[in-house]
Amino acid sequence: MQRKIMHNPRKYSSQVVDGFERAPSRAMLYPVGFKKEDFNKPQVGIASTWSMVTPCNMHINKLADEASKGVNAAGGKAVIFNTITISDGISMGSEGMKYSLVSREVIADSIETVVGCQGFDGVVAIGGCDKNMPGCIIGLARLNRPSIFVYGGTIQPGKNHTDVVSVFEAVGQFANHTIDAIELENIEKTAIPGPGSCGGMYTANTMASAIEALGMSLPNSSAQDAISDDKNNDCVQAGQAVLNLLNKDIKPRDIMTMKAFENAITVIIALGGSTNAVLHLIAMASAAGVNLKIDDFTRIGKKIPVIADLKPSGKYMMSELVEIGGTLPLMKMLLDAGLLHGDCLTVTGKTLVENLENVKPYADSQEIIRTLDNPIKKDSHLRILRGNLATDGAVAKITGKEGLSFKGNAKCFSREEDALEAILNNQITAGDVIVIRYEGPVGGPGMREMLAPTSAVMGKGLGGKVALITDGRFSGGTHGFVVGHITPEAFKGGVLAVVEDGDEILIDAKNNILELLVEQTIIDKRLSNWTQPKPNYTKGVLAKFAKLAKSASEGAVTD
Repeated sequence: MQRKIMHNPRKYSSQVVDGFERAPSRAMLYPVGFKKEDFNKPQVGIASTWSMVTPCNMHINKLADEASKGVNAAGGKAVIFNTITISDGISMGSEGMKYSLVSREVIADSIETVVGCQGFDGVVAIGGCDKNMPGCIIGLARLNRPSIFVYGGTIQPGKNHTDVVSVFEAVGQFANHTIDAIELENIEKTAIPGPGSCGGMYTANTMASAIEALGMSLPNSSAQDAISDDKNNDCVQAGQAVLNLLNKDIKPRDIMTMKAFENAITVIIALGGSTNAVLHLIAMASAAGVNLKIDDFTRIGKKIPVIADLKPSGKYMMSELVEIGGTLPLMKMLLDAGLLHGDCLTVTGKTLVENLENVKPYADSQEIIRTLDNPIKKDSHLRILRGNLATDGAVAKITGKEGLSFKGNAKCFSREEDALEAILNNQITAGDVIVIRYEGPVGGPGMREMLAPTSAVMGKGLGGKVALITDGRFSGGTHGFVVGHITPEAFKGGVLAVVEDGDEILIDAKNNILELLVEQTIIDKRLSNWTQPKPNYTKGVLAKFAKLAKSASEGAVTD
């Protein structure tokens, strides 16, 4: 069906700069580079997440300039503005990590605030780290103005095929005396060679792939090196594409449908993506008015195999997937097998099937992406578990390499740092289930990622011998037998709060069960004697988040 052409692509900017009474507004725009003729052009905000606090985003100011060139060449007027970013990798394992998930909401709020205030007609948002991407998409979905997302791109591998997770795991190896201080320092100095997001199929590359499959990025935007001509061209083309979206009146909610979210889930399962995708996709869908639930991941996951041999549980890095053609041949494979909805609209103005029409398959010699009939795992690695420990759900990432079930005895910790100390000091032994609680969206607050303890477990050589469960979450770099997002969280009186040392816990990723193997009468008695702890923060942004955040199973949204 032919879409109605928008007669006024300046719907919002005209309210700000048209007419004699808007002379003060125009006067303030001349000093920032506007010329008289620019007031008759659609204004496009370029939301840049540039910052020097992390290598993931240190190059995005240059990408924003490229996107501006594309907007201006296509007949618009680009205006760059900034929003924040923080670094999970730097803050991981510290109190600062509590701000990570909060920053997703701050980013969404700030993009909505600037665009809504300034009257931009369209938006190009450029993100390069875990929280930037869902934060950008949430902001764009709320605004629902013609918009496009650009991924900042992946980093190159470090020396000896290392990355940031290699450094975290080296900490455990050093504590286990399998490497010395010089080896640890060498890994530390060489694992992260320059700009770009963490190099495996961790949360950044997972979310970039999901957003492309969702239709909100240009084809292959998710599979380009951060420093490359392809990424520069992607930015220019995105700037041009947003003018096409303006002219055709295509908005984010036209693209971000339920079927589009199903496509995103399908692609991240095939890639072996991060558990954070569950949290973030639910939050993005909520902003778009789409009723996505955690059980949709189970429904879709029953028919989607894991076929990408990518880190953390696999061998290869995103830069190596880029070299063999990126994500497009994978998506074409899934489409041809009837596993993607080809009729979904995308930011090209075309459907997914039209975008993939001329995509060539991977070369037979490549080993990164398997065929659908020879998968790494025949169904999803993202498991939604339920049971008396998680009546509202929990999320596990089980590739099968660590087995499909684990039964062990609890060792309980009320904060991440205490668990990490116990791991490094040899207080965790084979058969233990490490329980880290009061780290949920409200209890933490902020739902910290547990990369430090899970990496220490790997570095200690306990990867297949212990499990870890938490109402916090996990970095995309985590692997092993881990369960996060336990809901209800401990702070809200979930059963996790009354687990005691020595209690037996069952994790069954085949039947999707997370169970405390204690008589219900005993659990009920413990709960009747439980008292909610005092909140860790009563003022500031963390306190605001704790007051507003919904459960992890609802995306921990604040809106």
